[in-house]
Amino acid sequence: MRRFDRRRKPRMAHARHILVKTRPEAKSILEEIQAAKRPFRTFKRMAKKHSTCNSARKGGDLGEFKEGQMVQLFEDAVWRSEPEGVPKEYVKTQFGYHIIWVHSTTTPE
Repeated sequence: MRRFDRRRKPRMAHARHILVKTRPEAKSILEEIQAAKRPFRTFKRMAKKHSTCNSARKGGDLGEFKEGQMVQLFEDAVWRSEPEGVPKEYVKTQFGYHIIWVHSTTTPE
């Protein structure tokens, strides 16, 4: 876990993810979500079916987290993403390949 400046309030995000071991699997799942008529519903179904993370049973929901709690590459992808937008890419970290659905991001004033 990275440290953040305690004098500043950290950014917050609420996200879901699908964690898989291989690039072809991530690519296939991402393409299916992007092609779906109801992408969010498809995302949750795919998370329950394919994700290797404990959050799979909750449709991949990670809940709300502070800046600095997650792995750097994962967080960078979260801050780059459009909230409630269909994922455009997958991200590789030391845990595997993540497909991320961002519900919201909050930047403190």
